[in-house]
Amino acid sequence: MPSTREIRRRIKSVKNIAQVTKAMEAVSAAKMRKAQQQVTSTRPYAKQAREVLTYIARLTTTDHELNPLIQPRPVKRVGILLITGDRGLAGGFNANVIRRAALFMREVRRNGAEVTVVTVGRKGRDWLLRYDPVVRAEFTGMPDNPTTYHVGPIVRVLIDDFLSGHVDEVHMIYTDFINTIKQEPHVHKLLPIQPAEGSEGMAPEYIFEPSPEAVLSRVLYGFTEVQVLQALYESLASEHSARMVAMRNATDAAGELIDDLTLTYNKARQSGITNELMDIIGGTAALES
Repeated sequence: MPSTREIRRRIKSVKNIAQVTKAMEAVSAAKMRKAQQQVTSTRPYAKQAREVLTYIARLTTTDHELNPLIQPRPVKRVGILLITGDRGLAGGFNANVIRRAALFMREVRRNGAEVTVVTVGRKGRDWLLRYDPVVRAEFTGMPDNPTTYHVGPIVRVLIDDFLSGHVDEVHMIYTDFINTIKQEPHVHKLLPIQPAEGSEGMAPEYIFEPSPEAVLSRVLYGFTEVQVLQALYESLASEHSARMVAMRNATDAAGELIDDLTLTYNKARQSGITNELMDIIGGTAALES
């Protein structure tokens, strides 16, 4: 059994860690509330933008100059936008989305296509450099409130690679925010744009001037930015929620460990006192004899 001094030192260390995790939980909770409000307020706009974009893509003619962004082609290389966090201590947030990316990459290669990845976040970049160096570009240090200024370079790399023929498809892999407890990795096809089904009607609600093709040429880049920006919002809300839950679990585990160490300390102290009393009694008996 360790000495009482060692147990006291360990109890103090665990209490210090509990204070840190408690503070990190509070910070993550504040960030999570802001990120949750942000993602819920922008989600309807992103959904509607995607519907408008796919509807315009169905209306365009086949000989339009933006046809490569709309029509599919044989897939020889797939581009992936992998969105992870820059920091750890977020439970299974980074591990889950990386695992989903690894599964998707295996499926792509099983179909005979190559893979190239654009990473957002240090965790995804580090994993790729360690196990599968196919990083096309990397972006780190995203703020908690990203804007189109921050996602513009990302979208430009993706669209340029697609237009130049470097990749034939572009997919986003990110964590979809469900609620504070549940976040799910999600794969979304970004390019080429999938035209809406013929049964989906939008003409009574939208009038395109001067033409759907002209509108598409204007809004394509902007709406693609919206999709990437919404994926970043979803990922940030998921990361802060996962970190808050992880820090809360760590604080609770530290409290349980402190209770166990306190009990062990009391037992060790009681055992030490008992041994000292036995020594005193033994010494007294020896003197009397």
